[in-house]
Amino acid sequence: MPNYSGVWTLQAQMQAKAAGLWTLQGVNNLWSWGSNIFGELGQNNLIYRSSPVQVGLLTTWSKVSAGYNSSLATKTDGTLWSWGRNNQGQLGQNNTIYRSSPVQVGALTTWLNISSTYDSCLAAKTDGTLWSWGYNYYGKLGDNTTIHRSSPVQVGLLTTWSKVSVGNYSCLATKTDGTLWSWGQNTQGQLGDNTVINRSSPVQIGTLTTWSNISVGSASCLATKTDGTLWSWGTNGAGQLGQNIAYTINRSSPVQVGALTTWSNVSVGTQSCLATKTDGTLWSWGQNNYGQLGQNIAYTINRSSPVQVGLLSTWSNVSAGVYSCLATKTDGTLWAWGWNTYGQLGQSDVINRSSPIQVGTSTTWSNISVGYSSLATQSY
Repeated sequence: MPNYSGVWTLQAQMQAKAAGLWTLQGVNNLWSWGSNIFGELGQNNLIYRSSPVQVGLLTTWSKVSAGYNSSLATKTDGTLWSWGRNNQGQLGQNNTIYRSSPVQVGALTTWLNISSTYDSCLAAKTDGTLWSWGYNYYGKLGDNTTIHRSSPVQVGLLTTWSKVSVGNYSCLATKTDGTLWSWGQNTQGQLGDNTVINRSSPVQIGTLTTWSNISVGSASCLATKTDGTLWSWGTNGAGQLGQNIAYTINRSSPVQVGALTTWSNVSVGTQSCLATKTDGTLWSWGQNNYGQLGQNIAYTINRSSPVQVGLLSTWSNVSAGVYSCLATKTDGTLWAWGWNTYGQLGQSDVINRSSPIQVGTSTTWSNISVGYSSLATQSY
């Protein structure tokens, strides 16, 4: 199928993918839609979009993270890029100038895992070091200070950091040894260290070495272990801990959600949660004021334990944002539901949705993230 120069054409690539002959990589377009009040769509303007629009013409985008009004992304060459709101230096540009198109953060090519929220960012490099920047109230940058940073600063000296997640006021990270660490605000027990003491540097949660996927939201956390169990802690004001307990009961250390051992991907939104199981089913719980649970139920009905979203078993990646959600299926399609005031559901309208609705017709969506706006890559 290659042409005479030996180069795979896009048509040949798509034919090979359809035939199952080749897993295609290397062509990764970036798309954005939703709120654009601070240029967070990266379109070099401030025009809101209610359907996906490509960000530039580059095809080398990799991981994405949508903050509330700012965006963060890596490229396949390991470079890091940011754009949008920058009032707290969250773009990492060593200034507070807003950007409406992607700007590189420094010159390094070793960025790996990334996470952003409305005023700060967290990232790990390929050498295992951990870096943070932006707003540092409550010490959530983890550098043992409360000094705001407008460019990346290393968190300690360790070279064993792996996965990262930054929430509104606190952070989670795992190390390569499977341990789990947290820092920042802890008034609701969201650091999981069995206290309500704020921490300005990482503190280990328990002593286990089996932590896997992690996510932190406003003031609650989710994590899976390598045995497939699901755990939660922090505030429970809308039942987002999934414990089927009174909303007034918070947890200051991890508590297992049910007894199942089949949990896979997890994501915590503002006060709701999404998770997939190894069988490809999708589950949600917590607040439902905009239909973000995807249950097609009245917006006044919250859930305090996981409830399946539909009956399908083809769900893959999930992202819970500010009252809205994104998810991909194994066929590469993209689906959205929940709050849609800014068009962040990608439906060419601003109508809220209480059950998943497909975004366009493409079957090549991969990395996804939603805040007030949405980011996603298409991989060919």
